[in-house]
Amino acid sequence: MSDPDLKTRLDHLIRPQQVHRDVYTSPEIYRLEMKHLFPNCWVYIGHDSQTPNKGDYITAQIGDQPLIMVRHSDDEIHVLYNRCPHKGTKIVIDRAGNTGKFFRCPYHAWSFKTNGCLLAIPLKKGYENTGLEDTEAAHGMAPVGAMKNYRGFVFARLAPEGIGFDEFFGDSLSSLDNMVDRSPVGRLSVAGAPLRFMHNCNWKMLVENQTDTCHPMVAHESSAGTAVKIWEEMDKPEGTPTPPAMEIIAPFMSPYEFFENMGIRTWPNGHGHTGVHHSIHSDYSAVPGYVEAMNEAYGPERAQQILGENRHNTVYFPNIMIKGPIQQLRNFIALGPDKTLVESWIFRLEGAPEELTARTAMYNRMINAPTSMVGHDDLEMYERAQEGLMADGLEWVNIQRLYEEDEDFTKEAVLNGTTERQMRNQFDAWKRFMLGGAA
Repeated sequence: MSDPDLKTRLDHLIRPQQVHRDVYTSPEIYRLEMKHLFPNCWVYIGHDSQTPNKGDYITAQIGDQPLIMVRHSDDEIHVLYNRCPHKGTKIVIDRAGNTGKFFRCPYHAWSFKTNGCLLAIPLKKGYENTGLEDTEAAHGMAPVGAMKNYRGFVFARLAPEGIGFDEFFGDSLSSLDNMVDRSPVGRLSVAGAPLRFMHNCNWKMLVENQTDTCHPMVAHESSAGTAVKIWEEMDKPEGTPTPPAMEIIAPFMSPYEFFENMGIRTWPNGHGHTGVHHSIHSDYSAVPGYVEAMNEAYGPERAQQILGENRHNTVYFPNIMIKGPIQQLRNFIALGPDKTLVESWIFRLEGAPEELTARTAMYNRMINAPTSMVGHDDLEMYERAQEGLMADGLEWVNIQRLYEEDEDFTKEAVLNGTTERQMRNQFDAWKRFMLGGAA
């Protein structure tokens, strides 16, 4: 499909207040996302704490492209295509490991430095006078178009040319900054392996749901609502402290007014967050020693600014969400038009009490695990939606709540917490980056 044809097709799919069901169901649209959308965006690869030593690597992907993030001998991080330039064999298949000083292809033993440069070829004399030096294979493993290590979070853009990192994220980086600044030493580290959970639905449904504040008190009534009811009906002494598990799950049953007053902020290029004024994370119990450590590190005024920011979900377009107050990142990995792998990672606040890591781990297990009560509520809705969108009676998905004419997604906006503006913002970015990313 040529670019003019693609633009025409996308114009037919995306309207200001609604999107066509094909954006969730069409195998052709999925293939176009792999070809155009993901390569043109800055996409999260991993955290540099996952590769602390020289030769450490993790495998990742952008769209359908297999990648390796590795720490080179000069201590710098590199992101390379996970493909031998000889016959195309994947260099590594493990999720993580240490390759030592070089990568070695398991097929013909071509070897490469950990920055991707070609190191050695067995029986190299067989290539003399063949012009190998003029081929792309002579350059070794291919790097991505661009990469950036931002405060430990590694992002990459596949396209060799395109929007810069700072322009793509802009002021939305304030959410990442707040999450890192919650460490008294300004440093996070990944705490263990992620929880992985397969969803039989389109990846965009999960991204949209992160800033959908009209569903919690409905979809989660059977889980969170039941937990709250049991706690309230328990015979317990007056003044009994609320257990951490109840502090986590009870806010999911907050009324519409809570979420309306919470607020939503949108930024250009599809980024945005719920929880401008307060969030479901605002009223967690204090952890002994933490505020004191923050005051010593930053001074009381700056420490209060950092800890007083309790953003709920920050979506970084196209496919991750972070929760700064509890140091969590969720990665929505598209595997097909109706299949998405969700990875839920948690981070340790270096220099802070371990009780904070324990609370974050509890939240992840309760809300995001395959055995979660709350997560299955969402999964049920996603799968019903994926099935329902195949019905021929209606073709359009409505994203009209609190719509305003001539919405300008090139500017930051703060609005009612139940608006669907962030969904419209994401589809504005989706269409632009499918076409290369130009404003």
